[in-house]
This record gives sequence, C-alpha cells and structure tokens, in this order.
Amino acid sequence: MIVRNATKDDADAISTIWAPQILDSVVTFNSVVKTPGDVAVMIETRPCFMVADVGGAVVGFATYDQFRGGIGYQHTMEHTIILEPAAQGQGAGRALMRAVIDHARARQVHALWAGVSAENAAGVAFHAKLGFEHVATLPQVGRKFDRWMDLVLMQKRL
Repeated sequence: MIVRNATKDDADAISTIWAPQILDSVVTFNSVVKTPGDVAVMIETRPCFMVADVGGAVVGFATYDQFRGGIGYQHTMEHTIILEPAAQGQGAGRALMRAVIDHARARQVHALWAGVSAENAAGVAFHAKLGFEHVATLPQVGRKFDRWMDLVLMQKRL
C-alpha cells in the first residue's frame, strides 16, 4: 500500500468509497452523495487530499481544510478520513493519518480537529489511538435517519 496525493483521476473511486458511508452509515451526518465532480473540486482546492492505493486501486482517502473561515483560524484544520470497509483494520487509516499529520505539520498547522459521530465508537477509538484528545461532546447537533445525534470533537495539537 502506498499513500499519495490524490489527483482528479481518483475522483470516481473516492466518490464510490464515500457514497455508502454517506447513505448508509452514521460516519457522517451528511446525507447528500459527493459526485465525482464535487470530489475533483475538493482535490483541486483543499490544502491536502491523500489516498491509500493498493495495487493501483484507491481503498481510502483523507483530507483536511480550514476548521472555520477567517484568518484567525488559518492554523487550525479539520480532517475527514474514509476507508472501504475491507481496508479497515489493515493499516491504511493509520498510514493516511500519518501522512495528513506530517503534511499539516510541514505547513505549520497548529491543531487538527476531528468531528466524529458519537455513534461511531470505532472512529472515536481510532482517533484516540492517534493522540487526538476528546475535547467536547455536542449533544443532538446532527440529524440523520430521522433521529438526533451527538458529535464528539477531538483535537490533536501538532
């Protein structure tokens, strides 16, 4: 497996990996599928967008962008990481996050944030193992599948 910068040619694969997470899981509160066009724009405009590649096939991705708008937040980023279910537990997530963290450090990012659904215990545990600290739980701020969901905010200072 290699971790590399994403290209627009990866947009179809990334969209395919992301769609079931959006439609069928609580990994994200979003319920609108990202099209390959949406993904291509993200690849072009975000400061970091990486993929895990196994034998030429994309099995996951990680990206970050500014946490909030405005110059005061220019050193604080929020990331997203999504893997194909078959790639989970195989080291791709850790490799992607190491690459994202290294990229952020090299660009003088001070803090990296994760917003994790409280129902995603594996996601919370994954981030804790990487040194992200649980900073807050925001009760009932997300809505999906006709119910309110809590959001866990986790931070890693770089």
